[in-house]
Amino acid sequence: MKHEIKLGNRMVGDGHPAYIIAEIGINHNGSVEIAKQMIDAAIHAGVDAVKFQKRTPEICTPPDQQKQMRDTPWGYITYLEYRHKVEFGEAEYQEIDRYCKEKGTTWFASVWDKPSVDFIEKFAPPAYKIPSASLTDHDLLRHARKTGRPLILSTGMSTLDEIKAAVKVLGTENLVITHCTSTYPCEPDELNLRMIQTLRREFGCPVGYSGHEVGLIPPVVAVAMGACLVERHLTLDRAMWGTDQAASVEPAGFARLVMYVHVGEASLGDGVKRVYESELSSLKKLRRVVTDE
Repeated sequence: MKHEIKLGNRMVGDGHPAYIIAEIGINHNGSVEIAKQMIDAAIHAGVDAVKFQKRTPEICTPPDQQKQMRDTPWGYITYLEYRHKVEFGEAEYQEIDRYCKEKGTTWFASVWDKPSVDFIEKFAPPAYKIPSASLTDHDLLRHARKTGRPLILSTGMSTLDEIKAAVKVLGTENLVITHCTSTYPCEPDELNLRMIQTLRREFGCPVGYSGHEVGLIPPVVAVAMGACLVERHLTLDRAMWGTDQAASVEPAGFARLVMYVHVGEASLGDGVKRVYESELSSLKKLRRVVTDE
């Protein structure tokens, strides 16, 4: 069976080029200008889409953490106040939408709660991403599914049984499942890229990879394992303030990542042995014995 799905104007899945997403997330630190610089860097790198994150802080911040104090660029404030500082509202997303349209690039968002789905729906996104943290929120899954848009389900911090339960709620139509380990950054021995093949066998739908490792090799291996979609966090500078920055890729590295992924998938071929025309001169010069067959 062919595993494929349409995201915007692109077919994604078996037989199609890997769909590469630059996860801006909250690495913009609440600045639209930084977000625009990141969009520009992503376009220069050659990605297919950029992605943000949308939360309702009062819903997504656990009650026991809301009043915890922390040092931030905005001073010593509560965790809930911090969540508001890095959350874009209506005006900011209107500008992001305008800017992406001007630049001719696709954007969408991870939605962490039902009001966030309703908020982003106003921008008619090509898809919604369900973050790993929300995989067990079946009410959110149903709400996102009702939009009729393609869904990308991330599976970090989840057991296979939890993934099965989520897929039972969503169905496999218009669904991409992304293998993920939610450690920031993640060590190579916990990436478990063979899970990509496990998910493909288990669910029979397109499977991608959402990585948080340091380095550029795992996404190439993920594509070789059958991942049709690759997502990595983008940052302007890994030394910037923020919890996701250390597990992110800087602009020059992201351009290399895109190139490596596409070179890697071009190298896979179709598994049918043939003599290429480019080999014929070598064949003529180097082959001494022709066997009888």
